[in-house]
Amino acid sequence: MTTNPLLSALLPLVDDLTRDLPDGERYRRLLQSLRELMPCDAAALLRLEDDQLVPLAVDGLSTDTLGRRFKLAEHPRFTALLARNGPTRFAADSGLPDPYDGLVEGHRGHLEVHDCMGCPLFIDDRPWGLLTLDALDPSRFGRIDLDNLETFARLAAATVKATERLSSLALRAENEHQLAETYRQAASQAQSRELIGQSPAHRRLLEEIELVAGSDLTVLISGETGVGKELVAQAIHDRSSRANRPLISLNCAALPETLVESELFGHVRGAFSGAVGDRSGKFELADGGSLFLDEVGELPLSVQAKLLRVLQSGQLQRVGSDREHRVDVRVLAATNRNLADEVRAGRFRADLYHRLSVYPLQVPPLRERGRDILLLAGYFLEQNRPRLRVRSLRLAADAQAALLAYDWPGNVRELEHLIGRAALKALAANGERPRILSIGTADLDLQPRRPAERQADAVAAPGAAVDLRQALDDYQRQLIAAALQRNQDNWAAAARDLGLDRANLHRLARRLGLKSAT
Repeated sequence: MTTNPLLSALLPLVDDLTRDLPDGERYRRLLQSLRELMPCDAAALLRLEDDQLVPLAVDGLSTDTLGRRFKLAEHPRFTALLARNGPTRFAADSGLPDPYDGLVEGHRGHLEVHDCMGCPLFIDDRPWGLLTLDALDPSRFGRIDLDNLETFARLAAATVKATERLSSLALRAENEHQLAETYRQAASQAQSRELIGQSPAHRRLLEEIELVAGSDLTVLISGETGVGKELVAQAIHDRSSRANRPLISLNCAALPETLVESELFGHVRGAFSGAVGDRSGKFELADGGSLFLDEVGELPLSVQAKLLRVLQSGQLQRVGSDREHRVDVRVLAATNRNLADEVRAGRFRADLYHRLSVYPLQVPPLRERGRDILLLAGYFLEQNRPRLRVRSLRLAADAQAALLAYDWPGNVRELEHLIGRAALKALAANGERPRILSIGTADLDLQPRRPAERQADAVAAPGAAVDLRQALDDYQRQLIAAALQRNQDNWAAAARDLGLDRANLHRLARRLGLKSAT
């Protein structure tokens, strides 16, 4: 029984439409079937993007062809193919330059005399791209090949449309999953969003939050580690017109430099090792809402330039893609560094600094908030009470005095962790679980004014010159060393003690010349 070669080539493609295949593999099989139907030396599938053609798959051409972008103005053969609704075969001795000169595998010379044809692909009656075939034999193709190519091109267009639809559905599912996870995390943190305090410094902060929240200005939230910059960003978002959309967060210091760009802007499949599918970045997830960039001062300079472009134009490109995506995002950035100093030191771009600090907002350290320390302590005590299964958890008078006397280098985060530890110590010291559990100074294990004394030690005799940067570095080295000593050189525990992310502590330790565990 004679087999129809056209049918033999098309049936596998129909079967492939029901299979879950990566886009690249699906397109590779498409070209493989095309070359089985019309034997040739090279075939390619190219997508039309504005004024250029982008190769999606090649068979018989050098691999680097996939990285090329063929501008129509520079390639008259491609322009001629797109100008017709059906297939076109060029004369073997056509004077039009061939885009694949030097790219056909196994052929090193100029493609002076050869057979070449192609056909445009249409999706929803609009040109989508091209199928091209090249044969070194100048009489390889004939009239029947033109007819077969036109039929094949219709199924190829259906394959492309199905592939893009599947990719779109997969991307939508991934976006919805990421958004659902974001909302879940937001809901779990809803009870910890309250900004607690009554001090003048805290009231001024709340007034500024109310003032800037109603605008769409970019806000740079500055303050020491642990003061609650993320809570301030959440409060701004919750009081803004974007409150019904998500607040997406990214800690710029918690990721390797190689992944920061992908996390911000997303990537396409194959952009780098491990990129097994397209993925939206934080900017796309935050579209219509707000994006909180914590530790923005840690961004590499190369990523800073790309972030600036998105802030200026609202357009981004995923890693590995040339396609533009437009987003509407309000950026709230936070840093514990003095970015103006970082700009002068050449570690941060001046133009990005000015773009981020449209509205600078300073969060006061805990030591400047007076008796807010006791209000916050009460909040954390109540959080720990049900966990310890006691009816009441309170601070003894001497413990309250100790809290007020301490300088809180780790700020609110340090206070939160200290209350949790002290409550556990107090419970263990009681032997049996009491109804009312009191925390004393022994449970707190604080040495009042230690940080201030260290700062005093770092200052030279009156009248002597002081290198502020060096003094601050020495101070941080002492704090880290003390935290490691308290936690038996356990870096994770020391990071919690200091109110730092573990990755940030390692990075800081390396900068200060301390040996850190990896």
